[in-house]
Amino acid sequence: MNVSSHILDLRSDTLTKPGPAMRKIMAEAVVGDSFYDEDPSVSMLEKTIADAFGHEEALFVPSGTMSNQIAAQLHCRHGEALLGAPDLHILRAESGALSALAGVQPVALPIVDEFLPDLDKLDEVFVSANSIVTPPTRMLVVENTHLFSGGRIHPFAQLNTLSEWCRSKKMAFHLDGARLWNAHVATQIPLRTYGQLFTTISVCFSKGLGAPAGSCLVGSSLHIQRAKLLRKRLGGTMRQCGILAAAALYAFNHQLADLKEDHLKARKLANWLSKKYPQADVPQPETNIVLMRFPGPATDILTELESLLGLRMSALNARILRAVCHRDVDTSAVDLLTSRH
Repeated sequence: MNVSSHILDLRSDTLTKPGPAMRKIMAEAVVGDSFYDEDPSVSMLEKTIADAFGHEEALFVPSGTMSNQIAAQLHCRHGEALLGAPDLHILRAESGALSALAGVQPVALPIVDEFLPDLDKLDEVFVSANSIVTPPTRMLVVENTHLFSGGRIHPFAQLNTLSEWCRSKKMAFHLDGARLWNAHVATQIPLRTYGQLFTTISVCFSKGLGAPAGSCLVGSSLHIQRAKLLRKRLGGTMRQCGILAAAALYAFNHQLADLKEDHLKARKLANWLSKKYPQADVPQPETNIVLMRFPGPATDILTELESLLGLRMSALNARILRAVCHRDVDTSAVDLLTSRH
């Protein structure tokens, strides 16, 4: 068996590690006790991200899951409803936290084209605040880019329509923007333009941007004031975390534009995989995620990809495999893989 001596690990873009420049920034970060709002590196990150989206404040938290769950608790009381597409990360990949921690009832939106809310059916699933039988709808969540459809970008025109609808219903509109950076780079839509649509926004630094940890929740001063209490309740208050905040700020300031290279690598990889596995449906990626959809069980192909080709991927389910391009696997490594096999 021809086992590759070098594995390209594309299971996730969370595999990225801090480079020498980021490590230097972390080592030299000025820190203080973040609980008392005395960590200048955290304060600088929060101000920078809030300003980038045109919101009043931002809050640094350990993870995107925590950021999303804080948002759910900000906008919903126990027993109230959160509306979103069935395959949202907050519904499918956060360990049931909506029910276990927030006590929120998730309600699946009818969708079109894999993940987009069906605009014609919004009013059918909305429940007003005076309902005493069905949980009232308090917030709508969208995810951009959308993980389980392969990093697809949510069209801005639809986001604008959804934002107007939420305002008309007096409900919150939350963006799970864990990979919003990818959508921003791919579309060149300014972050502030995205920001004006949403009540709250969650953005992540530990994926394609390459920081070791951390996300920010962006919103109004009133929302962030309560979010600090919820972060404490969830065990997310950190102390001298300016070391992490400095890495996140460096990633935002210096590594955001690099995401376009991940998108190019993804397209090159997708073209190669579609020829290598003609039995699979390999959509042309919009950003950095490549999906391989097989007509039958495909988990055995993970072993083949790694042992014979030197490519490590993950399985979204029994029939769908995923590769996520990131900054720690450069273009030359993808070129070498696709040229050798």
